[in-house]
Amino acid sequence: MADTVLYEVHDGLATITLNRPEAMNALNIATKVALREAVESAAGDDAVRAVLLTAAGDRAFCVGQDLKEHIGLLVEDSTQVMSTVKEHYNPIVKAIAGMAKPVVAGVNGVAAGAGLGFALAADYRVVAETAAFNTSFAGVALTADSGVSWTLPRVIGPGRAADLLMFPRSIKAQEAHELGIANRIVPSAALPEAAEQVARMLAEGPTVAYAAIKEAMAYGFSHSLAQTLDKEDELQTRAGASEDHAIAVRAFVNKETPKYLGR
Repeated sequence: MADTVLYEVHDGLATITLNRPEAMNALNIATKVALREAVESAAGDDAVRAVLLTAAGDRAFCVGQDLKEHIGLLVEDSTQVMSTVKEHYNPIVKAIAGMAKPVVAGVNGVAAGAGLGFALAADYRVVAETAAFNTSFAGVALTADSGVSWTLPRVIGPGRAADLLMFPRSIKAQEAHELGIANRIVPSAALPEAAEQVARMLAEGPTVAYAAIKEAMAYGFSHSLAQTLDKEDELQTRAGASEDHAIAVRAFVNKETPKYLGR
């Protein structure tokens, strides 16, 4: 992977760090390719039980597409340059949202455009008090990508999502928390430690159950109550057969803290 994205696995936690702080972690082609490789590696690695997606620096989590690179490519071939949605953004978001393990976004600064999309694709967002969110797309005469047209209405409701997509503006951390975009707000200096602590708790938790929770919620968004009840039955059967469930029950009976194996 390029050094624009750092990837490390330690004790079941994969940490993926966007590493272009001088460019506010904007997404040029090399970064998008490296990020796609990183999230797909984490998704496919059985040794990884949780993922922390974060960024270097204190100004930005990710401001989306690198427009300096984009404008040059746009002159060459406007159709080809927009293929980045299919080639990069879609696989990245599918891997984040679809992996059978929890993903925490540690949002250290501005998350705009595709940066917002990646943060929303995560299961939990720990946000620095100085961070902000912006859809940005309409501001450069584009529609939403990186899953934002799917995730944002589900997080904050369709009316509010339409407002933010059609009239982009900066959403400060406190408002983001009130809207449901931010799960937890922490002092900026505490963000790295706080985000890692949340991610590590998940990495040490019942991985099969977390995967089932993600699958159940995604399924329930687009299916009826009856269908969702059937899916819950299927997933609960799977979780109930896991080693972690047996460990949890024994620990509860014995008044002990369970030590999960992630299977």
